[in-house]
Amino acid sequence: MHPATNHSACGAVYPNPEKSGFFAGSSSATPEAHIDITSYLDRIGYDGPLTPDADTLRALQVAHLHTVPFENLSIILDEPIDLDVEALFEKVVTRRRGGFCYELNGLFAALLRTLGFHVEMFSARVRGSDKEYGPAFDHLTLLVSLSERWLVDVGFGDSFLEPLRLDVREVQPQGERCYRILDHKAELVLESKGREGEWTPQYRFGKTAFQLADFAEMCRFHQSSPESHFTEKTVCTMATPEGRVTISGTHFIRTTGGERKERELPDKPDYLNTLREQFNIVIDKE
Repeated sequence: MHPATNHSACGAVYPNPEKSGFFAGSSSATPEAHIDITSYLDRIGYDGPLTPDADTLRALQVAHLHTVPFENLSIILDEPIDLDVEALFEKVVTRRRGGFCYELNGLFAALLRTLGFHVEMFSARVRGSDKEYGPAFDHLTLLVSLSERWLVDVGFGDSFLEPLRLDVREVQPQGERCYRILDHKAELVLESKGREGEWTPQYRFGKTAFQLADFAEMCRFHQSSPESHFTEKTVCTMATPEGRVTISGTHFIRTTGGERKERELPDKPDYLNTLREQFNIVIDKE
């Protein structure tokens, strides 16, 4: 089922655009390295149908976001990030870690392709707190083409839980938030807002498909540059059925039903214990 459009809570409904060739001519995806589907599905706690359709896609994204955290621990721990699919599988599935967009969406694309989905990777530019957009390849997001085309993302942290329909301009409510995808010149813009408040752009992306290797340079930048926010402090966040749990720097934040509770992590044992209890992450480096 598609999320029902809520006009009064989320604002106006925009007319569906005609499909005018946006993404036409995109490069086709190359085959991925073999991955162990059974182990991957066990990692995300998914035992449902595997038919490559919209219901399966939706269920897989939700399961992924509820079990695999968005985190930058490798960067803080000075662990090199390798965008080889087998290396990503070893980290996320075998070692039960998380990662950031290049890792999580890169690996999720491999799973979806192995299951028979048509998946393409797109370069997105994230809107920062200064209201400016980052450079190309700042974020990796996914397009899955079925009878409809879907924006899919398991690597953006606190964002949409279910895939979004790409080719409509209607407001798409999910829980306490609303999302919409708007045209902006040669790009599309993803925007979000709470039930109250203003629409805020999250990122914008173009119409050219890329391969995972094309994101390697920006992946290295975010691992090493003092200009990258990923090198500033620890971030580990994951959706829960009730809301979200997050470690930001030395603070643990739990959001339940819109209510936010925060506490400080006073020392390393408390920090590591919180990682284990809330995210099932065990860090070997003390």
